[in-house]
Amino acid sequence: MTPDPRPDLTIAVPRGALLGDTLDLLDRLGVDTAEVRGNDRKLLFEDVGIVTMRPSDVPTYVEHGAADIGITGKDVLLEAPDRDVYELLDLGFGRCEMVVAVRAGGDVLGESLRRLGRVRVATKYPLIATRHFSETGRQAEIVTVKGSVELAPLTGLVDGIVDLTATGRTLAENGLEAVEQIVTCTARLVANPVAHKLKAAEIDSLVERIREEGA
Repeated sequence: MTPDPRPDLTIAVPRGALLGDTLDLLDRLGVDTAEVRGNDRKLLFEDVGIVTMRPSDVPTYVEHGAADIGITGKDVLLEAPDRDVYELLDLGFGRCEMVVAVRAGGDVLGESLRRLGRVRVATKYPLIATRHFSETGRQAEIVTVKGSVELAPLTGLVDGIVDLTATGRTLAENGLEAVEQIVTCTARLVANPVAHKLKAAEIDSLVERIREEGA
């Protein structure tokens, strides 16, 4: 299928782990992603209506209308619940588990709760972590980190971590094990509320085509 040189929709595409599956989906929908695949530095591809960014930035660009639709992980949406975007579709790919993990071989969380009445947890997802421990009736001090969260319990900074894992390999390589599952996260299609009204036919058609593709 020949792509429209003047695309009706602008889509925010996530760089990183979701990029490959996202571009494969767009290829199946008739979007020419060759330039995106061949250029790691360029961010805006106006000819095909694609703008690329960090997954965590997708809801911001979609909310403010810089993109009509976007693809990002459910973890991003859960961590930014106030973003005014419509979640249209579970795309199924990019499956990961949000887990609580601790150093293998002990009941670190239980010991800390018994001794101090609270646990200390490091994470890149403070809202998700706070909600999980609150809902499970445990007091938690949440330490927000930006880098390799696996380091935090190994140095004694925290009792455990809340993080995404696809295979568990990184946890195991660092002597950690998942002890609680919080939520399963997959890629989601989101839309700007105004675009969803003004471009309803285009967006509804896209959603139907994705469903037909079995994404």
